Amino acid sequence: MESPKAFKDSTAKPQLESGMENDPVVVSVGDSIDVSAERSLVWKFDLRILPVLAVMYLFNSLDKSNLGNAKTAGLEDTLHLHGNQYNMILSIFFIPYVLTAPVLGIVGKMYGPNLVLPCMMLTFGLCTLLVVVVYNFGGLLAIRWFLGMSESAFFPLVIYYLTTFYRRGELARRLAIFYAAQSIASAFSGLLAFGVFRIHSGPLAPWRYLFLIEGGATVVFAAFVIWYLPRSASEAGFLTEAEKALAFTRMQLDSSSVVNEKLDIRDAFRIFKHPTSWAVLAIEVCLGVPLQAVQLFLPQIISRLNYGTVKTNLYTVAPNVSGAVMLLILAFCSDWTRWRFPFIALGFLFTFLGMIIYVAIDPVQNTSVAYFASFMMTWGTSAPSVLLDVWYNNNIASEGKRVVLTSIAVPLSNLMGVVSSNIFRNQDAPKYMPALITTAAFGGAGIILTLALGVWMIYDNRRRDRKQGTVLRAMDVPTERLREGPSSPDFRWFY
Repeated sequence: MESPKAFKDSTAKPQLESGMENDPVVVSVGDSIDVSAERSLVWKFDLRILPVLAVMYLFNSLDKSNLGNAKTAGLEDTLHLHGNQYNMILSIFFIPYVLTAPVLGIVGKMYGPNLVLPCMMLTFGLCTLLVVVVYNFGGLLAIRWFLGMSESAFFPLVIYYLTTFYRRGELARRLAIFYAAQSIASAFSGLLAFGVFRIHSGPLAPWRYLFLIEGGATVVFAAFVIWYLPRSASEAGFLTEAEKALAFTRMQLDSSSVVNEKLDIRDAFRIFKHPTSWAVLAIEVCLGVPLQAVQLFLPQIISRLNYGTVKTNLYTVAPNVSGAVMLLILAFCSDWTRWRFPFIALGFLFTFLGMIIYVAIDPVQNTSVAYFASFMMTWGTSAPSVLLDVWYNNNIASEGKRVVLTSIAVPLSNLMGVVSSNIFRNQDAPKYMPALITTAAFGGAGIILTLALGVWMIYDNRRRDRKQGTVLRAMDVPTERLREGPSSPDFRWFY
């Protein structure tokens, strides 16, 4: 293919780093691309892709986590729930969520996230609407099952989708902007619940209006998205031919070994032959418990401060907004430094400390300190989730392997919602001591595993440098040479 005008002349032979002919040729990923043209291209992606994905995820988060708000407004009384039935309704969501995510992730790779994502959104929007007509435990349980199926691969597919538009060093802050929609959704959910629960007229219980509004808006937006999103960066209709070529080259140099790679399922599952994949899954497990605990039970945690129903939901807004801000700060710092694991460990530490503080004090007597601890809980749940997903995606050049690992790792983290939803038991209210201690323990384990994996990656990079007799960084080696991953002698960990 003829080089577009946006590219600089890259025909000159690259210089060898050590000056020795038998050393590996290192091509800097910035040398062959016009920086101003690239900046303009990335800006187009930021304006056309990120806002729509963020709104989609906002609706995804609203539809998944609105039960916590509805519980404070009498959902259990209306549906005549008793015992641990509410916890079962929360838990059932995560079983199909894990079972169907790899399948839908593969379908998304085959047919394109641009088509599969809005179809999933349409489905979970309809599930949310159906809650309006539920009148017993069995009906809500069934809807939560299908809601789990329809949402299962949503976040994994978005992560994969963004890796087809952005370089490895650009990904964390973009994914953070997208993921911040979840924290904003939690805040918006509190504000929306605050307003909706003041409705005491009409044929429906106040909490039903919450599902009616959120589900209806989800369905309408899904209808818009289904024709809006492009299949990939190099196939975007809003780009010129030169920009499409530039987008393709960017991904070939610093994201994928083969751009728009055809899926080979057998090869994709070989990602689990490397021990680091299992280390990532272990960290996801440690992340999942605090993440789901805060998402599902923040209203119940704050209710311990002895506020009323309306004020409790209102007081969930500020911690969730601060969580989104902290997520953006850590993600931008991570992209700027090109480090991932220290910021993941820092996020774990925030949640760990927040839980410990909440356990150690009397929240009623120390309201300000307890409320600040709830802020720390939200600081430490959003950032590790985003940066961990970026971390392992940065180290996988094969698109098929990326989508498979992400479609298993992210749902596995969410599966820990089964743990979270069963440790916050009604009989432990209002202190929830067992739940808070368990959540803190998982956070502490996450800190240890994250630091161990990061230090090992640094050690392995230095070992590879000694073996080759040259010093390379992850960004020094074009990803088109890294299809075999760690088996390639040129491979360096992006830590």
